[in-house]
Formats: sequence, structure tokens, C-alpha cells
Amino acid sequence: MSVTYEVRNGVAWLTIDRPDARNALNKEVRDGLFDGVRRFNADDAAKVLVLTGAGDKAFCAGGDLKEMADNALTVPPIDFVPQFGRNIEVSKPTIAAVNGVALAGGFLLAQTADLCIASDTARFAISEVKVGRGAPWAAPLSWLVPPRVAMEILLTGDMMSAERAREVGLVNKVVAADDLVEETQKLAERIAANAPLSVMAGKRTVRLIAEMPLAEAFDEAERIWEPVYLSADAQEGPAAFRDKRAPQWEGR
Repeated sequence: MSVTYEVRNGVAWLTIDRPDARNALNKEVRDGLFDGVRRFNADDAAKVLVLTGAGDKAFCAGGDLKEMADNALTVPPIDFVPQFGRNIEVSKPTIAAVNGVALAGGFLLAQTADLCIASDTARFAISEVKVGRGAPWAAPLSWLVPPRVAMEILLTGDMMSAERAREVGLVNKVVAADDLVEETQKLAERIAANAPLSVMAGKRTVRLIAEMPLAEAFDEAERIWEPVYLSADAQEGPAAFRDKRAPQWEGR
């Protein structure tokens, strides 16, 4: 099995398990990722998804170039690999735990997650210019990092260190390689402990300004958050604070 799915204390770990091939995205892996994301979407026990790669060399080295050459792949279809919010909806939070190189399609996977934690050995690159391929999926990149940084990443194809990725805003936190799983699990559990409706509304709100003018974004944010205010959880939070107890979220 090239992709595994495991839930640990409310956190689903979706792992690309092709370390000998640097976790490259062959068809089996791509299909496994789609299946894993669908499983997460339907899994009420899983509050946060973590995407990572097996081994310590590569998070994901991108598309399987041997398979591409054998198939004479030209323009990849939109559903070639999961792109959260583009070709597959994921309302719950996602985290990329980058444990090695994240190249091309691996960069795509790290980019598409809501949060990114990287080991100090991680490196990032959109390397398509070095192999004559394309990166239309990089359209949101200049929303995540400054435009001139995005331009440098796309035009040079050069490797970016984990620390540089953190400096420019692509990565939330850099940790020692041996601590990556533990630190990512801790972050995911902190998110999972929060009111789920508020978490999902917060995720939707962050993306609004990338999609519409500010005045429209405010109006849409009001629509997104109104059901949260009207939910049972919105009453549970203050009641738990008053009663000095942990809140019991129902997600409604």
C-alpha cells in the first residue's frame, strides 16, 4: 500500500509510503491520496488531517518522471493530484508535515495544506523549469508569500531551506527532524480541541480576501459566521467558562 491512513487522538495521518522512490506521485499514490482525503472527510473521529511522507529523505519529490515518460504525459488533468479547495473540498483543517524535500508536486501538496510544519532538513522547490514542465497549480503562491519571492521560486527552480521558507511565510514552524511527528501532533491536537464549527468557519474566512474585494469579504464572513453564533456550541463555550469546566463540543 503506497498511502496509509491512521487516526491518532482525533488527528488523521495520511502518509505517502514510497520512501525508496522519494515518495513520488505515481498513479497508485495519487489515487491513494484522493481516497485518503475522502476517508478523512467522512471520518467524524478525525478533526485534523496531517499529510506527510515516509522516511527522512523526502516529503514528496513530485510526479513520477519515469511514469510520465512512459505515458508521454502532456497536460495533467485538473484531478491529477489532490488540490484542497480546487478539485476536492476539505472543510476541516489540514497540515503538511514536511520531513524532507518537497519538490514540484510535493511543493503543491505542502502549498495546498492550511498549515505547514517542516523539519530542519526540509527543502522546497518548484523545479518544473528545470525539467520543462508546468506549474499552473502555483497560482495561489503569491497569496501565500510576497510576489517577488513567488517569482524567484517559479523562475529559478532553486531549492529553499526550511528556515528560508519560514521567513517568507510558506512554513509556520521549523523543528528538529526527530521532533516533527510529535510537534505536528501537538499542533493538530490543539486545533482539534477547539469548537469545530468555529475552526471550519475560521478556515473559510482566511481565504476570502484572496477571492473577493474587502467589502464583499466582510459580507461573506458575516454569512459564514452567523450559523456559528446560532449554534449550540456558541452557548456551550461561555457556559463551560462560567462553570469552570472543559467545553463539550457537539459541532452543531
